[in-house]
Amino acid sequence: MRKTFNEITRIAGNVATVKATGVGYDDLAVVTTTFGPSLAQVIRLNRDEVSLQIFAGTEGVSNGDRVRFLGRPMQVPLSEAMVGRVFDGSGAPRDDRPEIIGKRVDIGSPAVNPVKRRRPDKMIHTGIPMIDVFNTLVESQKLPIFSVAGEPYNGVLARVGLQADADIILLGGMGLRHDDYLIFRQTFDDGGVLGKTIMFIHTAADPVVECLLVPDLCLAVGEQFALRGKRVLVLLTDMTSFADALKEIAITMEQVPSNRGYPGDLYTQMARRYEKAVDFEDAGSMTVLACVTMPGDDVTHPVPDNTGYITEGQLYLRNRRIEPFGSLSRLKQSVNSQTRDDHRAIMDAFIHLYAHCDHRREKQEMGFEMSSWDQKLLKYGDLFEKKIMDLGVNIALFDALDQCWEILAHCFEPQEVGIRQTICENHWPKRAHEAATPTGDESLELDDKTGIKGSNAEAHKKD
Repeated sequence: MRKTFNEITRIAGNVATVKATGVGYDDLAVVTTTFGPSLAQVIRLNRDEVSLQIFAGTEGVSNGDRVRFLGRPMQVPLSEAMVGRVFDGSGAPRDDRPEIIGKRVDIGSPAVNPVKRRRPDKMIHTGIPMIDVFNTLVESQKLPIFSVAGEPYNGVLARVGLQADADIILLGGMGLRHDDYLIFRQTFDDGGVLGKTIMFIHTAADPVVECLLVPDLCLAVGEQFALRGKRVLVLLTDMTSFADALKEIAITMEQVPSNRGYPGDLYTQMARRYEKAVDFEDAGSMTVLACVTMPGDDVTHPVPDNTGYITEGQLYLRNRRIEPFGSLSRLKQSVNSQTRDDHRAIMDAFIHLYAHCDHRREKQEMGFEMSSWDQKLLKYGDLFEKKIMDLGVNIALFDALDQCWEILAHCFEPQEVGIRQTICENHWPKRAHEAATPTGDESLELDDKTGIKGSNAEAHKKD
């Protein structure tokens, strides 16, 4: 079968159209230009017209240039030597080290047969209380972080990768700035996990088609390591950049746009990637944690809107915190009963009390008189935000639960928190309970050891 053609009929942006037959969708091709050979990928088939996205761009491409089809989709070599390495969006080394030699596997393969999956029931500890306590990350889960520009979403991803109990970490960076890449690399290096990390990095200066390949490369490699019994964590940032790359190519191809200019198959394209998360019955697992930026903090934007229908919940990152309202892990109930008997009770009570605290803050801002109960809720809200919600807090799950009990004991009586008496008897701090009503502004200040300062702190120390 003929695989070489030289009749390029149209060039638009980074897309060239060639007359060819016997070609498959997503097949690779090599375009020989005046600047040398360039890799390209089939992105559209229309009878005998084949549209190619050229990785290096169409500069120097002319109508008579030779196009040789390789007869296969994009592949990535698989080897243990990949661990600790950095690659670009085409799978080529980005760290000035040798090419990887190993068995090549296709990227973009279908999701795993549901029959081969097991029910997710293993927690992934992150050291972030707002995740571990309130929105538990579960092995093989697909969970996005919804954020706006300016929030430290890459820092959150890096921290999860640093502290999560995973065997292999795969980082897929799409449209990254160079300094963001350096932050990831430095964080993993300082934390001692660079030796179990594989990075596929696409920067804003790289060809747009490589942005589309990054998640496929990560997921293909991650799946193969999972089949070898490894617990794999895939970190993707930013899936909005991925969607924007789809949009750019669709515009170049003159496709009929859908919502806000995005292609009509946006949902399908994202679902193909997210659904690769899997927990194999007799092997390892692959968990996907992705960042999704929301232009204008608009959750109805097509990218977060479609993402919410695919994934098992979401984390909202606002004001440098993971918000308790709106954040949800739909799989947390499958693991919370396995951690500690007070986990669910603390989770429910804290969110319930914090909702009441929000109402009291509105009441305070409007100048209403505050009752003693209102003061307790306000004190509780300040302690919760500083001791638990702050992204700088880094404690293990059981320590975080103990900290939650300390906060409750500093603000309320046991009968006021809405937790079953037997659980309160087992976990309520044994020392004498301090007066719940704050006395002056200093009662809201926090001490690193006791949780309070000022006159109340002295009384606590005496106890």
